[in-house]
Amino acid sequence: MIRVGLLAFACLLGMALSPAAFAEESRLDHVLRTRLLQVCYWPDYYGVSYRNPRTGELTGIDIEMARALASDLGVSLRFVESSFASLIPDLTSRRCDVAMFAVGITDERKRHLAFTEPYLASDIYAITTQGNRRLRDWADIDRPGTVVAVSRGTVHETIMRNRLKHATLRVVDTPHAREQDVQAGRADVFMTDYPYSRRMLATSDWARLIEPGGTFHVTPYGYAVVRGDPRWQQRLDGFVAQIKRDGRLLAAARRHQLEPIVLVVPAEDGR
Repeated sequence: MIRVGLLAFACLLGMALSPAAFAEESRLDHVLRTRLLQVCYWPDYYGVSYRNPRTGELTGIDIEMARALASDLGVSLRFVESSFASLIPDLTSRRCDVAMFAVGITDERKRHLAFTEPYLASDIYAITTQGNRRLRDWADIDRPGTVVAVSRGTVHETIMRNRLKHATLRVVDTPHAREQDVQAGRADVFMTDYPYSRRMLATSDWARLIEPGGTFHVTPYGYAVVRGDPRWQQRLDGFVAQIKRDGRLLAAARRHQLEPIVLVVPAEDGR
């Protein structure tokens, strides 16, 4: 009987320590237990999560905020390279605990992921060449014969697919392919957001910015996690609220020239 009892106890202990037993574990508990925060980032997001091609250094508002989150949790940090195209599988397969690279909050993504409260919000901007004579302002974009490039998996793909009535939409696999198509004349313009448009102006001599004449389609950005984990989402919401209140978010936005799109807590009356 003692042998049977010990065997049953060992089986139960094995089940408790098996990977399946941790299937329902909150990512918050997992991060605290392993003392490691794994953050997905996209290395080409200028001002947000950018890897300098010369030095390999990671810079940007969300690189700073990821380090701040790890510090607040008292854990180590590991960056995991991702992209908008691989965002959903990277999170659902547990390659990372949270995606921190200004992820646009859309209805389509919310079917698969959960989001924190937004901390940035950007309209859509267009990039064409200095020599393109056909496109002088925003109204010239949606016309017959114009080819508009967007990167697969980005918010711009969905928005432009719904908004364009006359121009031709060209969906390419990477953000770099958008630039190549515009430079080579295969597309007239590509659509992007405020941070990436600043990258183009800062790092290329051929790019020309076309801004919308008023508001076109503003997208809020948040940090993304898997659905069904309210404790982890609430902890991250608390982090977002805290960096808004204590000035860390605004200070980082200023350092990376993103102040026009940062969302901060309004000052209380009398303060």
